[in-house]
Amino acid sequence: MNVDIVTISLGFGQCYLLKGDGVIAVDAGEPKKVGVFARALETAGINPHDVKLVVLTHGHWDHIGSAREIKSLTGATLAMHRAEAHLLENSLTPLPPGVTPWGKTFAALLKIFMPLIKVPTAKVDLALGDDGLSLVDFGIPGRVLHTPGHSSGSVTVLLDTGEAFVGDLAMNKFPLRLSPGLPIFADDPAAVVTSWKMLIELGASTVYPAHGKPFPIAVIEQAIASAA
Repeated sequence: MNVDIVTISLGFGQCYLLKGDGVIAVDAGEPKKVGVFARALETAGINPHDVKLVVLTHGHWDHIGSAREIKSLTGATLAMHRAEAHLLENSLTPLPPGVTPWGKTFAALLKIFMPLIKVPTAKVDLALGDDGLSLVDFGIPGRVLHTPGHSSGSVTVLLDTGEAFVGDLAMNKFPLRLSPGLPIFADDPAAVVTSWKMLIELGASTVYPAHGKPFPIAVIEQAIASAA
């Protein structure tokens, strides 16, 4: 089964619409971006109510900010790992620590602005466990996998054809990174590498980060080898 991939910019990051026999969304962007999401659906010829599932890759504000409004628009099930569901349900905005010199500097700058960011609360309908979730019942040939490292509850949507929608397990956008690679923020850098090794073993071939353009898995393989 072919899966069409639609990229929607929802602020600094992006959401992905995956359209097979059904439609799901990956991530919900910054707050107040539901209008952009709705217009993108219209352009793609997708009825909002065709979106049956929204997978939130993790609980940081720029990935869950418009979740409540997108849920209201579509009626979709909100899915998120149980370790971070409380962040959306309580409008919490934690920041992971920087793991590179630039990451540490950037994290310090972000802390100044975080009090200004308000994420509308929403109920997580499907709290994912460590065993993940098959997407077959949603018409998508793939699965959701627990891939901690950037944060404890980070997940990846991995299609059977190798496309991996990884949230912030990788980054490819200025000012985060000048070139594609591993995240500059992470709660557990060692877990980042472990998660990537699992994804590679499971056949990940193309990386779709939440920030920046897709790139081949060879970039990650080289980064892991260099860090060893």
